[in-house]
Amino acid sequence: MALPLAPLAVVAAKYGAVAIAGYALMRQIQPGRLDQRTEDALDEVEDGLSSHRPRDREQLNGTARFRRVIRLGVNGPGFEIDATALGRLKMRRI
Repeated sequence: MALPLAPLAVVAAKYGAVAIAGYALMRQIQPGRLDQRTEDALDEVEDGLSSHRPRDREQLNGTARFRRVIRLGVNGPGFEIDATALGRLKMRRI
């Protein structure tokens, strides 16, 4: 009995293209650095969304934080999600 290679070749080409694209993307990303001042600022952000507009500047600052603990079962393993974002939008007339 003959093995149908055409459908397998299409699937292999599709996954191969995704793998090559992922590899090329990973080569373009430069390694970051860890700044303790930034880590401390992210740890101080309160839960939820907030925004602030200083009167002496033409900018809008925003923060967001989402912290949850997810547990699999009553006594099962769990993990904590802590997502924090800081943002600044500066606009001025020219």
